[in-house]
Amino acid sequence: MTEQILILDFGSQYTQLIARRIRELNVYCEIHPYNNFPDLTPNVKGVILSGSPCSVRDEDAPKIDFDKFRRIVPVLGVCYGAQLMAHMLGGEVQPSKHREYGRARLEIGDRDSSLLADLSPSSQVWMSHGDTIVDIPDNFRIIASTESVKVAAFKIADELTYGIQFHPEVTHSTEGKTLMHNFVVGICGCKQDWTSESFVEQTVSHLRHKLGNDRVVMALSGGVDSTVAATLVHQAIGVNLFCIFVDNGLLRKNEYEEVLHSYQDMGLNIKGVDAKDHFYAALNNLTDPEEKRKAIGRSFIEIFDQEAHLIEEVKWLGQGTIYPDVIESVSVKGPSATIKSHHNVGGLPDFMKLKVVEPLNTLFKDEVRAVGRTLGISENILGRHPFPGPGLAIRILGDITAEKVEILQQVDAIFIGGLKKWDLYKEVWQAGAMLLPVQSVGVMGDERTYESVVALRAVTSVDGMTADWAHLPYDFLAEVSNDIINRVKGVNRVVYDISSKPPATIEWE
Repeated sequence: MTEQILILDFGSQYTQLIARRIRELNVYCEIHPYNNFPDLTPNVKGVILSGSPCSVRDEDAPKIDFDKFRRIVPVLGVCYGAQLMAHMLGGEVQPSKHREYGRARLEIGDRDSSLLADLSPSSQVWMSHGDTIVDIPDNFRIIASTESVKVAAFKIADELTYGIQFHPEVTHSTEGKTLMHNFVVGICGCKQDWTSESFVEQTVSHLRHKLGNDRVVMALSGGVDSTVAATLVHQAIGVNLFCIFVDNGLLRKNEYEEVLHSYQDMGLNIKGVDAKDHFYAALNNLTDPEEKRKAIGRSFIEIFDQEAHLIEEVKWLGQGTIYPDVIESVSVKGPSATIKSHHNVGGLPDFMKLKVVEPLNTLFKDEVRAVGRTLGISENILGRHPFPGPGLAIRILGDITAEKVEILQQVDAIFIGGLKKWDLYKEVWQAGAMLLPVQSVGVMGDERTYESVVALRAVTSVDGMTADWAHLPYDFLAEVSNDIINRVKGVNRVVYDISSKPPATIEWE
């Protein structure tokens, strides 16, 4: 069984970063809502309690039963997690005189602490809390402080239980990676043997056992996730995998033909289905983003179910769901909220009667690409930018028409083509264009125009959980803007989105 660290999520915006830091150590970890603690199996080597926007003093503050894991495996409480331990075990937590948010200097008081081994005597950490621990139980020992926070780190005597008031998972904590290594490897004893090679070996073996001789049907999009997922399933069951690619009329320019062509040499059995008219009819007069997503989801299931029934004795539906999809679509009680519904997360209608297999639902995007390389998948596919499941429908703000789709396809093709021409495509994590529901006045050939506005969006990221807007060269933006306005009829103004995630999302809808 794969060694793992369990992360209990109390709703912190940084919980996913904790997971990323642990994965970077080649150690597997999982995030679970604090109120849905899984059974503590022998392969669990440690537990981390996340931060939270809540206060431990609130009447309905999230709480857990520490006895389920305390003294059984090492425990690290981060921010709220540390405060909760202190509060529930007899200490006192009070509001800070001034909300502590930002950089602070950590002064180590116990040089023999295993958690703080190899850290500088004084280092920068990142604080983000409104409460502070003012009194600790008798069996707690302070091991580090800052100028304004006396209990910046503590250890419980005679057990491998620690608490820290700062966030080691963020880059502003300059030696946070060392602290995470100390806990995960040094204290928990993880072997750091979780790699893409081990993932492929274990996953293919698991799929063979799980699927047996059953037939699986799977939708492919040409993107990284579905391609890697399908390849894993194909390695496990071979000809029993049946792939379908549905043209929903919301793909990029020429993508339908290009996607089908890209799978020719991969040995996958794939069928293309042209369903543009079906999707356009379902989207007619819809403007609300969630309604559009749901209409696309329903239409896809209708088409997919129709095609799946043409294949005899199919029992499973394969999906390319990845970890961020799951995280953003599941909320814990109170602090966390669902950002948006995901097209490939959630239950299927009863009439499909298919079980679901999701071989990638524990991986972040960069980990999926690493697995793809281990599988020998072409870089032309692995290097593709992520593309939303609902396609251009959520990049066209307002109602959807075939004419609008064609306009946006042309704009998008110029933008993406320009990124490749200027050797900027690989520097950007995701890029696309948005067709806005506004028109602006312009002048073209001495004539007044009143046409559409498009917004270009390009971001840099590792896994999509956070993202910064890409600082593309002005000369590039000028050339692309000029090309779009001159070559795409119906567009007379181009703007560039310089919002980061958070607070904005990568897509506009």
